[in-house]
Parts: sequence; C-alpha cells; structure tokens
Amino acid sequence: MNREHDASRRNLLKGSAIAAVVATTPLLGTLQAFAARNAQGRGLARSSYGPLRPTKDLSTGLELLQLPDGFQYKSFSWTGDMMENGQPVPGSHDGMGVIEVRRGQHGPEIVLVRNHEAGTGALIEANGIYDGVTLANGQRLAGGTTNLYFSRGIEHEVRTVPSLGGTRTNCAGGVTPWGTWLSCEETTADNSSAGGRPHGYVFEVTADPALTTGQPIVQMGRFAHEAVAVDPRNSYVYLTEDARNQAGYYRYIPTDASQQPGSLAAGGILQAARVRNSAQADLLAPKQGDSYQLEWVEVPNPNLEPQPEGSGPFAQARRAGGLSMSRGEGIWHSEGKLFIVDTSAGTDSQGRAGYGRGAVWMHDLTNDRLTCIFASTDAEIANNPDNITVSPRGGLLLCEDGGGAQDVYGFGERLLGLTTTGEAYIFAKNNIVFDDVQAAAAGKRVSGGDYRNREFCGACFDPSGHFLFVNAQTPGITFAIWGPWARGSL
Repeated sequence: MNREHDASRRNLLKGSAIAAVVATTPLLGTLQAFAARNAQGRGLARSSYGPLRPTKDLSTGLELLQLPDGFQYKSFSWTGDMMENGQPVPGSHDGMGVIEVRRGQHGPEIVLVRNHEAGTGALIEANGIYDGVTLANGQRLAGGTTNLYFSRGIEHEVRTVPSLGGTRTNCAGGVTPWGTWLSCEETTADNSSAGGRPHGYVFEVTADPALTTGQPIVQMGRFAHEAVAVDPRNSYVYLTEDARNQAGYYRYIPTDASQQPGSLAAGGILQAARVRNSAQADLLAPKQGDSYQLEWVEVPNPNLEPQPEGSGPFAQARRAGGLSMSRGEGIWHSEGKLFIVDTSAGTDSQGRAGYGRGAVWMHDLTNDRLTCIFASTDAEIANNPDNITVSPRGGLLLCEDGGGAQDVYGFGERLLGLTTTGEAYIFAKNNIVFDDVQAAAAGKRVSGGDYRNREFCGACFDPSGHFLFVNAQTPGITFAIWGPWARGSL
C-alpha cells in the first residue's frame, strides 16, 4: 500500500516572491487528523518512490547519492570551486532557500541563497560584511552566504557569487514572501574584545548581492538562531533556537509590514511562546499527538547578553513563563501552518529528556495550537532530523544530522519523507565516498574520504516542484535532484 501517494498536485507559485506557501493537500490535512487521533508511530514506511540504488552524478560520474529509480541529479558549487570573484567557494554548506526565478545569462534561472556554517577561516569577500575583524590567531570570520544562479537550461549552468561575509556560524534561516533570504547566526560569540562585534543575529540577503548590506536585524534577538519562517498574511517572523534544553520559540512582529527588502530592520517586537496554564513548560520529550495551546509573552530586551539561564531572550522568556524545546532547528511555513523540527526531542537510553532522536511539531497559526505530528523512537526511524521543507505538492521532507543511520541500504545520513499517517520513509541516502585520485579527476579541491555520516541540510524545492536542492555540509556539495515526483508525496 502506497501510504504517502495520495497528496495532490497544486497550482505552481507564480512570480518572484517565493514564499513556501502551498495549497491545502490531503497530506497536510491527514497529518492534522492523525495528530488529533494521538496515533503511535509504527516504524519506517515503504516509499512509493521505490527502493534506492547508487546513482551517478551527472557532473562528476561519482555515485554520491542513493536514489529511487528514475531520479537524476547534478552536483555543483563544491567547496574549493571558483566563484565569480575568483575566491574559492567556502565550505560548511548549510541552510538554503530559493528566493527568485528570473531571466538570467543562460535563460531562466533559479536564485538560491546558501548559508556557510563556518566559524573562523577565510573571510567571504562579499559586498555586505558585518564583522571584518582579524583575530589574534590571524583568522577572520568565515561565515556568511553565497548566491547560486542555477540555469533551468539543458546544461544547468551555475554561477556562485558571495553575498554576505563577516558573520559566524550561519546555520539555517528562511525565505521571505518578498523574495529575500534571512540568514541566521547560530552563536552568541562576542568579538568586541578583539575590536570586532557581538554575534547571534539575523541578516537579510537579496537576490542581487550588491544590495545586501550586512547589517543585523538586532530586534529579532541575539541568541543561537537556527531557522525562521514568515507568515505571509501579517509578516510575523517565527524563529527557533538551537541551545540544548534552553531553546525558546519566538516570533517577531515587525513595525513595518510592507513586505519589502529592509522592512524588518525598521524595528519590531520580539515575543516568546508560553504554554497556556503551564508556566515554564519543558517540551523536551513529546509523544505523537501531544498538543498545547500557545500564548505569547514579550521579550523586553532582545539584545540582552547571555545569562546563566541561557541566551538573553531565553532567560527573559523563562522568567515570564516561556516554554523550552530541546533544540529547535528547521521551520517551514505552509498554508497557515508551521512545521518545526526539534532535533533532539525525546529520551535517550538513560531516560534523559532532550537527548532523543527528534520530533516534528505543527503550529496551526489560525488558533496557536502546537501539536507533535512525528516523534522518532529509534535511529533507523529518524536519526536527529534537522532542516525541513515542504514541497509544492505538500510533502514534508527532513534532513538528517545524527551521524549516520544503519538501514537496509547500508550506513549513511538520509533524506526522509513523512507519510500521511505520520511515518517516515527513506527518499535518499548519502553515498559520498571517494579518494584523492577521484576528487582530482573530477576537478575538485577537497580531500577524499568517507563522508556518508555527514549531514544533509538546506533542502528546498524550486516553485515548479521540478528540482529539489540540498546540501551535503561536508565536504561541501550542493545537489539538484529531479525525477518522477508524482509517484509519491514530495
């Protein structure tokens, strides 16, 4: 029985404002009904896309991914490849989003913005640089973003251009309804003593790198940001925090809701979620079907430095009764709902809450109800999912970051879909193993090795639903995958 194959197609998003807003589908509706029934997970589901097999990369000829029959892919913009400014592509590829589809140098092109979750190293030489300090060890801040211009033509030419530099540990982020990317620093490091600046902010990146300012949106809070998602109805920005068992869930209400580049920087109010009638609720080990009514408390000083209780915003939120997740990671908006990953929700073998295999929450924005729609109880079912995306057909896709899982296809990280009954199935598997000779033959400047345990991240679809883009953080590779999506829910 093909349990995830009843999701319908939708009309494609039009224009250049690429928000992840999809039409109501049987998948999302059934997930909501599933959560209400408080059903229990039953292990991995069979994928209607079929079994996986090692598949050759159309760029290098290497078998870097395991995919279902009929799917193809092309790798591009590896760490060490040359960007248009002559600088090597930075490493530590992470969160990513499609922000525009436009006419390019080789016909229609898809514009992606990709994060680089690096601490120190070579500065990304972009127009927008936040903190260009040289540290005592001679290193500079190596985080930031690059823009990728992916041609829809037969050859799929790709240009890579630096767009943000001088930031640190840019993990995830999110697209906006007005066609920009919000890049998030997952750190509260402070370089002030070295002549630099404090970190832990959100930055807006535009399709034209020359228009990216490199200025932080301070009022969105200083904490270990993970990801953001924007409600297109009112421009509210929802934010996750990745700090073990000290992770708040926030929303930013902008003063300027005009939905224009730069509008969020005009200021706003930061609020934190609280469970109604349960002050300081710890949602560290949810079961599928657990559901809570949210309300919101204001964070008076979003820029407060870290406190003994956690980040400045988290400490203020807790004093007002705010909730805590284990490690808030990916978040994605779809048709009035937010899908949120807590990558370490659950319990470990010692019974410690907040050290589990991960869970997915659904936040219904119409009634502020938070419901757990998926909770992993075993590494084979899901091994610490991280980033999440929703396809234009309404399918949920998770990127694993748990160090690799063993299953029928061998060892490696995976891309997991969720069925309409709230079960995980395997869509793809990391198969990245090559040696130095193979890397050199492919024209790559990375060291050979076994990278199967390295995380997938940055999954996102183009608005037509034809291409799935995703990163392997190490050695730093971006993939475009396409094939018979209609066989399943993605």
